[in-house]
Amino acid sequence: MLISVRWLSEYLDGGAPSVEALEDAFTRAGFPIESREELPSGDTVLDVEVTSNRGDCLCHVGLAREAAAALGVALKAPAAPFDPMTGPADAGETAADACTIENTVPDECPRFTARIIRGVTVGPSPDWLRTRLEAIGVKSINNLVDLSNYLLFELGQPNHLFDLDALAGARLTIRHAKRGEKVVGLDDKEHELRPEDVCIADGERVVSIAGVIGGRPTAVSAKTTNILLEAATWTPSSVRRTSRRLKITTDAGRRYERLVDQRQIDACAARLAHLITEVAGGTVLPGVVVTPDALPARPTVRMRAQRCRDILGIPLETTRMAECLGAIDIEARIDTAADALDCTIPANRPDLVREIDLIEEVARTNGLDELPILPTIPVEVKPTQQDRIALRELAGALTGAGFYETVTFSFVTHDEAEAYMPRGLKTVAVDEERRKGAPALRPSAIPSLLRCRKANQDAGVERPGGLRFFETTAVFAQDEKGKSVEHRNVALLADAPDAQEGVRAMRSAVEAAVRALGGIHAALAVEVSPAHCPAFRDDAFVRLFVNGVGAGYMGLVAQAQLDAHDVRTAQVACEINLDALLALYPPRATVTPLPAFPAIERDLSVVVDESVSWAQVAGVVERVDPALLTGVAFVGAYRGKQVGAGKKSLTLRLRFLDPARTLRHEEVDPQVEQVVGALAGELQAALRA
Repeated sequence: MLISVRWLSEYLDGGAPSVEALEDAFTRAGFPIESREELPSGDTVLDVEVTSNRGDCLCHVGLAREAAAALGVALKAPAAPFDPMTGPADAGETAADACTIENTVPDECPRFTARIIRGVTVGPSPDWLRTRLEAIGVKSINNLVDLSNYLLFELGQPNHLFDLDALAGARLTIRHAKRGEKVVGLDDKEHELRPEDVCIADGERVVSIAGVIGGRPTAVSAKTTNILLEAATWTPSSVRRTSRRLKITTDAGRRYERLVDQRQIDACAARLAHLITEVAGGTVLPGVVVTPDALPARPTVRMRAQRCRDILGIPLETTRMAECLGAIDIEARIDTAADALDCTIPANRPDLVREIDLIEEVARTNGLDELPILPTIPVEVKPTQQDRIALRELAGALTGAGFYETVTFSFVTHDEAEAYMPRGLKTVAVDEERRKGAPALRPSAIPSLLRCRKANQDAGVERPGGLRFFETTAVFAQDEKGKSVEHRNVALLADAPDAQEGVRAMRSAVEAAVRALGGIHAALAVEVSPAHCPAFRDDAFVRLFVNGVGAGYMGLVAQAQLDAHDVRTAQVACEINLDALLALYPPRATVTPLPAFPAIERDLSVVVDESVSWAQVAGVVERVDPALLTGVAFVGAYRGKQVGAGKKSLTLRLRFLDPARTLRHEEVDPQVEQVVGALAGELQAALRA
């Protein structure tokens, strides 16, 4: 930010400080000087480095406020000689009579004000005005334009002067642009707008790109006699998005991108109106046309005095903290009982929103050189967080099962996002200009893993048992109301040339991961279900439950998705909620002595309908809970002519054990018959001959 020392000194009580004193004050306040230039006029120009969060210091008064606090003098801020909202007293025409303003996008234009000045004379600027602007590198154009720029660099309030007689219908509408609308800007270039751009239009056309640049056809010219003075504020993201796309950089846009607080607009615009009547003549009509008309209250942030001392490491008195904050216009009321300060944030400091922000201001204003510098940094070593350990255990279990960990990008194409989007949710996407080809945040990591599989396929990579990948990452979507939905998942992908073997291998890996985190008692269950999105086969899809709670899914990837990624090997995929897995940690184990007597194992092969799942069979056995049964395990499945069409044979192994003696086979026969009877009754199962 270029500043004129002579100009800035007018706002400091007690006269102009030396340039050296001013440089030192700025440096101590956290605004180092990048360069210094002596002008033939005797003035000095300083290039002050301003951080991106301090939009209030992109003007002379803002930096004068910082200099005044550092030098211990009072700030002499300029003011208008009349009430900002009523204007000079006049019984005739009012601003509301002369123009109409409609704001259809209050979320992106929190405040828009218009004042009317009639009878101005456009001409050269007076020497004092021209000299000040030229000192900081701004070319003089005419008195009205120069005054508009003067206010921008004096108070930091962007503004625009419309030729009132050039506005169709003497009205302005703040709205989103229509696709294809064009406007010739003050840079004399034609700019084509998009529906996401905010613009200002009169009764016929777009006359300004909101917060970015004004339009040439309605700008002030030598023939202008009546003007509409616009002072407004816009959401920083809206201005930044449009200015980046159109590649337009302006002093006004640079300030809007850092947020111009709506509570400072009125006083700044009133001062500009007064300056115009002094320099260019004319009459300010009473009143202001404003939309929306309500101003938010100034926020209050509490700062704990002891917290400030702890952070800064110096024993500052609470009254001294209040003095430091008051020096930069922050009203600090001391709560003696709580040893805290309730701080009312001024309009020029929208960056102050937290307690730590106020602590930083105390540090700067009291003097950064007062802070102690320790010879060493004290570090307290703490144990590794549980979730970090759990993640390492998870990765160890999966790599032990033959999976390779991947790190892929979070963006996918719209088609990929839609294919993996759960029903009832919508895609989250960014501007396609910024992410051409892949603008959607992924709702699943599976398409990214398929890209990895394709890359390895193209490179001719092969491994015994096929390639397997996993990744822990966040996935994104939004509901029908536009509310963000974000989860952390672990996604797995594995080759499955033999579907049955591939699914079994995937389930085995997931069970190993669940037990690595939750111990041997952690239970993984599956439930056959229709696929939750188009990317999976409906006839090969299950939902996963960890300790009875839904945690994810597993299934064969649909052929359409394999074709879309040009993957030639069938794939089985799985995705599990990472928080559900981490909640299992640490694993809980039960230690028991080894059995002193042998167990008896009985294998049963039962013929059931194809639709009956192993979980149903195991569930029947668990409900029967025969005496001395210590476990039931799946052995295998068989389909063929011997069992008939629509049927399958499931073989299960029952294990019986008496910890006090050796069992005899005839002792477990009744229990086996009990299980067979329950299977026949509940699942119409028959023993295979």
